[in-house]
Amino acid sequence: MAKKSFVGEIIRGIIKDNPVFVLVLGLCPVLAVSTSFANALGMAMAFTFVLLGSNIFVSLLRKQIPAGVRIPIFILIICTFVTMIDMILEAFLPPMYEALGIFVPLIVVNCIVIGRAEAFANRNPVLPSIADGIGISIGFAAALILLGSI
Repeated sequence: MAKKSFVGEIIRGIIKDNPVFVLVLGLCPVLAVSTSFANALGMAMAFTFVLLGSNIFVSLLRKQIPAGVRIPIFILIICTFVTMIDMILEAFLPPMYEALGIFVPLIVVNCIVIGRAEAFANRNPVLPSIADGIGISIGFAAALILLGSI
C-alpha cells in the first residue's frame, strides 16, 4: 500500500473493484432498493456511512483484535454503525426509513462491508482504509443510482 496513492485507491474502488459491476457483490439490496432515484441515494448514503465508519474503526483496532475473534468483532463494529444510521433515518427521515425497510439493517451482513473489513481495513492503516471506503462506496452508489434512475 505504500506505493499507492489516496486518489488511486479511490479510483480502484470505483472502477477496478466496483462491488456491483465487477465483483458482482451485494446484488440483493441493489435490486430491491433501487426502485427510485431517492431510494437508491438513501441506501447509498447509509451504505457509505457504515462502510467508512467500519473501515476506520477496523483499521484503528486491527492490531488489538485477536485473529480468532476477528470476524465477530468486525460484525459488532459494522452493527454499531448500522444501528446508528437506522436510528438517524427513523428519527429524521421517516419516509426514507420506511422505503428502505429491512435493507438498512441487512447492511450488517452485507458481503461488501464484511469483505472490505477483512480484506483491506484489517491489513492497512487508516488513511488507505478511508480511501478504500470512499472508492467502494462511490462504486456501490453509482450502481444503485444508475439502476434507480432507470
